[in-house]
Amino acid sequence: MKSRISIALFAVVGLACGMLLVRAQEPDDEVRGAFLSSRPKTTNTSAPTHRHRSPRNPNANSSTTAANANTGKSTINANTKSSGNRNTSSVNVPLQTIGLGYTLFMRGANGRSVRVEPTREFHNGDGVRISLEPNVDSYLYIFHTEGDGAPEMIYPDPRLDGGENWIEAHVPMEVPSSEESDERLRWFTFYGNSGVERLYVVMTRAPLSSVPTGENLVAFCATNKSQCPWHPSPDVWKQSAPEPSVIRMNALTTAPVLVTVLDLIHK
Repeated sequence: MKSRISIALFAVVGLACGMLLVRAQEPDDEVRGAFLSSRPKTTNTSAPTHRHRSPRNPNANSSTTAANANTGKSTINANTKSSGNRNTSSVNVPLQTIGLGYTLFMRGANGRSVRVEPTREFHNGDGVRISLEPNVDSYLYIFHTEGDGAPEMIYPDPRLDGGENWIEAHVPMEVPSSEESDERLRWFTFYGNSGVERLYVVMTRAPLSSVPTGENLVAFCATNKSQCPWHPSPDVWKQSAPEPSVIRMNALTTAPVLVTVLDLIHK
């Protein structure tokens, strides 16, 4: 059996595979200051984390997404040009830099979340969860690769949040959520052979072109169960997947796409 991390789901839908691994670096003072300066003073970091909220400006082209879902033409930076110009105008307002803060949690012996370093080793049966906080309104995608295998999209997921993936600036969220009513849906769980699991946590200013989300993702997976989790074209992925541009909170960018690579060691 291949080395994977999975979300335990209802028997009728099986297992959703994936895992979050991290290359940890400490943020420098300049980056930390830039990230925190955009956080509203009323933000309560100790408040319960939220999942997602409906976007203020839904993608006008979302109705065509499902039809093009598996054409093999979708890429992580497919919407680079349009999203890069999204906030430019006659008044020449500068783009706010994109930043991402995150923390890795592990399921403790008592079932509670315990903060852990991503450099630790994990074993079969261990469960993990990622807490994320973006500094701008954005769209979240998480892709999983295993060795040289083809990437698969593990978030958004049609079984979680209705496939939606819009996230709000400085509103903490969890993947997967501790608010799930079913305990089995609250953790990514290690199983199978040892290895390194890699996830690409992708933040974008605008939805990625041809990547199904929301109702389109739900509809696509309902009629194409064998093709879910959804897979972008491996060839296109290798050619166009952006290099990591942030590790924890030590990088900011005005680019339309920000990618964080997470590597977890499964022993």
